[in-house]
This record gives sequence, C-alpha cells and structure tokens, in this order.
Amino acid sequence: EDQVTQSPEALSLQEGESSSLNCSYTVSGFRGLFWYRQDPGKGPEFLFILYSAGEEKEKERLKGTLTKKESFLHITGPKPEDSATYLCAVQAQCSPGTCNLYQNPAAGDLE
Repeated sequence: EDQVTQSPEALSLQEGESSSLNCSYTVSGFRGLFWYRQDPGKGPEFLFILYSAGEEKEKERLKGTLTKKESFLHITGPKPEDSATYLCAVQAQCSPGTCNLYQNPAAGDLE
C-alpha cells in the first residue's frame, strides 16, 4: 500500500538553529516528491520537486534532499519569517481506475 509519512509533526527552533523535517514514503511507480510551504490563512506555496535519489534543491535557507525511501527538508539559520507549515507530497504513477489520493496525516509545522 502506498504511504507517505512526515515527521516531526511540529518543530520549534531558535533563530539561527538548524534542523530538518523528514518525509518517508513507500509508493509504487514513484514520479517525484514535492515540498510546499503554507502560511496561515493562505494556500500552499511550491518550493521544489525532487525526482531521483541523490538529488538536491535549494531555495534561500531551505534545502531538499532525496533518497530512495525518504526526503529531508533542511533549514539552515532560520529566521522568524520561516515560521510556517511545510508539507511534502509524493507523485506516483498508476493505471487508469486504480489511482487513489492519500492524505498527509501530519503536516510539519516550523515555529
């Protein structure tokens, strides 16, 4: 069964302290992993997509890395404006009539 798990559910950092969020996945037909940022009262904002193990993408103080089973969103030297909810989502290939949507049960909050 396809599954995506994000941890920790919440993360509190001091300004300048570095840390990471984890997104582990088990899917058939992996097509890519997306990271989003969501501010209160707003829709998710796309950060980047990772397609293959070993790939890295950076955006300001955020860096996403990907292995065959998980992804990490690293934040280096966070600032108050980085406080938000960070979400991962996995795109998987499926046959017509067999596709299912799986809700991410735990969105990672960074405060």
